[in-house]
Amino acid sequence: MKKFATIMSLIVAVVLVAWATAAVAGSNEPPIRVGVVLPLTGDLSKFGNIEKNSFMMGLEEINAAGGVNGRPIELLFADDASNVDIGRSVVEKLIEQDKVIALTGGYSSDVTLAVALVADRHKIPFLITTGSADMITEIGWDYVFRINQPVSEYSKALIEFLQGVLELKSVVIVHDNGLFGRSGAVVFSEQASELGWKIIMQQSYEPHTMDFKPLLAKAKAATPDVVYMIAYVNEAALLMKQARELNFTPKVYAGAGAGFTLPEFAQLAGSAAETVLSATLWTPQVPYPGAKDYYKNYVKRFGVEPDYHGAEAYASIHVIADGLKRAKELTPQGIREALVNTNMMTAFGPVRFVSYGNKRQQNMLPVYLVQWQKGVLETVWPAIIATKPFWYSK
Repeated sequence: MKKFATIMSLIVAVVLVAWATAAVAGSNEPPIRVGVVLPLTGDLSKFGNIEKNSFMMGLEEINAAGGVNGRPIELLFADDASNVDIGRSVVEKLIEQDKVIALTGGYSSDVTLAVALVADRHKIPFLITTGSADMITEIGWDYVFRINQPVSEYSKALIEFLQGVLELKSVVIVHDNGLFGRSGAVVFSEQASELGWKIIMQQSYEPHTMDFKPLLAKAKAATPDVVYMIAYVNEAALLMKQARELNFTPKVYAGAGAGFTLPEFAQLAGSAAETVLSATLWTPQVPYPGAKDYYKNYVKRFGVEPDYHGAEAYASIHVIADGLKRAKELTPQGIREALVNTNMMTAFGPVRFVSYGNKRQQNMLPVYLVQWQKGVLETVWPAIIATKPFWYSK
């Protein structure tokens, strides 16, 4: 316990962004506190900090425009360090000590699931930004909402696209052994099997795996048409580098978003990233008001390109602000009722929380496909927003 407390004191930081609230000139009321749980240190910190930057961009715009009926919003960032126990602990602190009135964020599905359980138990609205395992919105929680698409939609879009391009016969699935990877692999396998694809291999790996060659050699021997991978950025880059070293050449390498859409993937994988296809939840080409402006402003401010994770976060704070403005009373119950009735457009797309299948309070949006071509992540589907045609080995 002492060791855990020491770790907590070092890496679990609640960052009070007071300077952002000062933008609401003349407000004598205290700011409205909203908690944001993200991986700001550790293996997934690249994703977490893209989202933190984007939350702050949105917050500045909201407070500069008068906040919530003249009252500023204050974001309290808590670092979950990609650890379920830490995530559970920091959200308890945000609720019980910092008295946040709502929560957002949530990156990895494992941590997001733990945070959602705590939030719903305390009856605090939690708007999920990224955690995408299907089960998170299938449990029936009253206070949990999700702005982003569930992982089942990632593979559905990819399968629909490839069905129209290739005469596929077989697929190998390689996935991270976390909740995101496991659930995504199961859904892809089920969807592909329904269409007559042959799943000739499905293999998980543990986080921080460095040597994928035994797994890849086995996959190569199976001679699949498609290799579908669910991985975060470091493992995604290693998978592709080692696959190229083995001269493993299926018709298509495809990723389930996550690590395959970050600029760091191409930097780490180098030429091995070329022609890798990936699902993505957003691109700068989407026809939503503010999408291109968000992208340009992010690049101008931070000097790097954001991917869909940033757009999710940027939209999330605007959805939270909209709910706060419409709430009949600024209580968790009042905010929950406002979120239930959300119907708005964001730079990430339209947001309306609905129930379908087993899901509850889930936003519905299309999924897009991108491909690395000559070091650039090009949008290849749907055709109406494509920047380049899709390329594959025939």
